[in-house]
Amino acid sequence: MDVSALSPSEKQILIFSFYRDAELRGARLLFNMFNHLQDADSQLKLSKHLADETRHAWLWTRRITDLGGTPLMLADGYQRRLGARLGVAKGIIELLGLTVVVEERAQSRYKAHAALPNVEPETRAVLEAVTEDENWHLSWIERKMREIARENGREAEADQILARYREIDREVYATLAADEEALMRA
Repeated sequence: MDVSALSPSEKQILIFSFYRDAELRGARLLFNMFNHLQDADSQLKLSKHLADETRHAWLWTRRITDLGGTPLMLADGYQRRLGARLGVAKGIIELLGLTVVVEERAQSRYKAHAALPNVEPETRAVLEAVTEDENWHLSWIERKMREIARENGREAEADQILARYREIDREVYATLAADEEALMRA
């Protein structure tokens, strides 16, 4: 794709497609946890969280179509790049740790985007809606991860997992941010 030929609206559609892709892949990650977390409280929270993620994807889809576009299918979005670096999560603590890091990145990215000058009111509304949910997502997922780690004597390991995943996230996101910066300059 020649990004220099994209209109400002097409550039927005591309960025929003990255957001949408991350939300859909986040939903898939959560769906994978249903068999791992079978207690009633986790099932309730996972169901709400999954509903939020798919609603976020819908909000981005609607924003893209409101701009006259069609969501783009991405071969190398954030979560795909992250997964390529991390490999397959090997257990529930790893899955929860990955979810914490992905949610932290989403929250950070949406807040940074909302802070930009000249964000259209419709886009700002989507950014605010999805950011509001991220606080709860982060809270319950990290609490659950730490609870399971504590019950299994893996507290130090949970901290190591988060530190490792956060470092890889920073590296992966730097590549994505550089690509987005190049897109905006083109």
